Amino acid sequence: MSGSPQSLRNSSLALERLRIIVDQLELEAREQLPTERELAEEIGVGRRAVRRALDVLEAEGRIWRRQGAGTFIGAATRLTGAQQIARLPQMSNMFEVMEVRLRLEPALARLAAVRASAADVARMRALCDSVSRADDMDSRELWDGALHRAIAEAAGNTLFLAVFEVVDRVRQDDTWRHVREALRTHVTAELYTSQHSEVLDAIERRDPVAAERAMRRHLLSLQERLLLQSSEELADAE
Repeated sequence: MSGSPQSLRNSSLALERLRIIVDQLELEAREQLPTERELAEEIGVGRRAVRRALDVLEAEGRIWRRQGAGTFIGAATRLTGAQQIARLPQMSNMFEVMEVRLRLEPALARLAAVRASAADVARMRALCDSVSRADDMDSRELWDGALHRAIAEAAGNTLFLAVFEVVDRVRQDDTWRHVREALRTHVTAELYTSQHSEVLDAIERRDPVAAERAMRRHLLSLQERLLLQSSEELADAE
């Protein structure tokens, strides 16, 4: 069933205006389009007309879309690896980060328990002490990140480390600064310090199974806190 003449005019208008908007954003070296709602308000048409116009632009290779992340300028297949990594914070979310960490870091801890040298263990212990002695949450987060990186490095796997670095870069992006700040409390700090010690104890006694389990427990605690924080934010917004 074809659309009404008015709906067709609206879609044509939306497509014409969106071509101009995309051209302008390309000149400004901007990568992401506003939301459908914002575009509809700017153009003065309904969101359905905007979606139809975006479908055409996507088919032409002018834009690409990712569910939950937004609409981006250019064709996804044309992106270089560096460009894709740079866009990950906008394309992903903290829950996806935690899903990857839960599969990656326990395996790294397991390998570290087998491969870490005495010097590696000493360095991890020193970093763990720095986490616990940090006198503010910003400093604690920096030392915490350094500790997790040291465990990744002690695993002795170059490809694993490369994946870890990408995930860590996304995790620390300013896009989610408010999320990280909301997760920092003195209560969770004490819990995480204790969990770090459990991971290091297992690595030091060369127990890969225990190291893997301890790291998974630690990350599950982080994920639980993230879910709780998100629920509280949703409740406050209602």
